[in-house]
Amino acid sequence: MFDWISGLVDQMGAFGVALLMFLENVFPPIPSELIMPLAGFNAARGDMSLIWVILSGSAGSLAGVYLWYWLARRVGFDRLCRLTHRHGRWLSISPDELDRADAWFDRHGGAAVLIGRLIPTVRTLISVPAGVRRMPRLWFLGLSAVGTLAWTSALTLAGYWLEGGYDKVQAWLNPVSTAVVVGLVAVYLWRVATYNKRQQG
Repeated sequence: MFDWISGLVDQMGAFGVALLMFLENVFPPIPSELIMPLAGFNAARGDMSLIWVILSGSAGSLAGVYLWYWLARRVGFDRLCRLTHRHGRWLSISPDELDRADAWFDRHGGAAVLIGRLIPTVRTLISVPAGVRRMPRLWFLGLSAVGTLAWTSALTLAGYWLEGGYDKVQAWLNPVSTAVVVGLVAVYLWRVATYNKRQQG
């Protein structure tokens, strides 16, 4: 996966960074923890502008976040409840888990969106409760933009400061990124397999 990300960034520049960050939010196994440090490393070499890398990465990420928010808003909470009753196993969430997540979001609201944007995996999923609970669009986008900018800036600067050392860690980044994807798939399969047990609990 590292080689694919590296090739796309080299070929497409800032647009490639934005595209990858959009896809990272639509399809979480593409890790931003690889995309943005690599783009930051390219900026350190002078291949790209550091500010442009951060802005393009943030814009792509925000577009992906908004897509999930928009879809969840269209579906709505009642329809999502019906979906979990019918297809909860394959969605890997039971109706009870949905109720608990909804209650948690009602308590934390804006803080959940802001802080959630800084937590891997949660970064994408937090858009769903925000959408189904119809959080005001501009409030959601504003909080998401702040959290996204902080996250992409931190990752980009890590790659920028690492500079010459990036080539040294490249060898183990590829197997680590593959392991992350395998791990996420394994978690999903585990949740599918244990659905009945979790629902009874």
